[in-house]
Amino acid sequence: MSDPTNSTKSKSSIIGFASLVLLAISLSPSSAFNTPLTNPSNNCFGTNIIFTSTSSSDLLLVHRSTPESTRSTAITLSAKPTKKSINSKGGSSGSGFGGGFGSSKPQTEAPSHADPSKTRSVSGYTGSGTKVLAAAANNFDTIRKLFGKDATSDVYVRSPKNDESTFWFVGKVIRVIPMDEEDGVEDAADDANLTGSVYPTENEAVLSQKRLILEYSKNQLRPQNMGGPYSPFLELWIAPGDSEMDVVQNKISLVKVDGSSKDLRDGFHVKDVGYNPEIYVGDEKEKGGLRVVRDGQGKPIKPVFEIN
Repeated sequence: MSDPTNSTKSKSSIIGFASLVLLAISLSPSSAFNTPLTNPSNNCFGTNIIFTSTSSSDLLLVHRSTPESTRSTAITLSAKPTKKSINSKGGSSGSGFGGGFGSSKPQTEAPSHADPSKTRSVSGYTGSGTKVLAAAANNFDTIRKLFGKDATSDVYVRSPKNDESTFWFVGKVIRVIPMDEEDGVEDAADDANLTGSVYPTENEAVLSQKRLILEYSKNQLRPQNMGGPYSPFLELWIAPGDSEMDVVQNKISLVKVDGSSKDLRDGFHVKDVGYNPEIYVGDEKEKGGLRVVRDGQGKPIKPVFEIN
């Protein structure tokens, strides 16, 4: 029987755990209040923010560059050794507060028999989540060009066992919708933009990518707030697309997304939805990015205020 530790070191020199260094939008409470604001009409997300990017090396996979957006995002894969422990049954497990995206920690909500046409799941081998994340981001770009803000939902994660009143912004989901308001589900069969046979609901856009969003959030964004003992209790919440500033100003409540992949309809197809992950740059990597305070129902605790 080979030494699992040596095997892990050997594999990490080739692929390593995926380390996602994403070049993109810097959106945090500090930037929202202390940074000059841009014109919302100049970016496809409609939020008053300054775009920031950095340079990177290794394998670079660009997945964001649209005519309506001035920003670009990249995914970087780099070899990154990670400590692993051997459990009593001879298997290996991640630390819970790191281990990279798509770590070897068993996934309880994304079993190997999950239907790939309905969900984006992260497997248990090194770096498995990176390709899935890139596919989700590319889908987001494609659908965003066609349907824009109306098809977009902002996503937040609450980690109640860590801090029950803090909701972390973790990205955006998007879905194919009817081109015209008059169009309905009965026209789905004739829609060339649709892979499935039904238009995805807002909840389906989240539930079909639930495991991907949570794995990315707890491993790459805030492992200290979402990983380890906090992980089983994570919740997903949504707000209208591109509403970050309104949420920060306590103008909008968040809505909890309940359910699992079992709630996806028969005609649903995961190619009809996408996910654009939040990206931390600079100080955000240590201090965290955009998060808001809400009560247990997702309602603002403090009054509405304006940003001058």
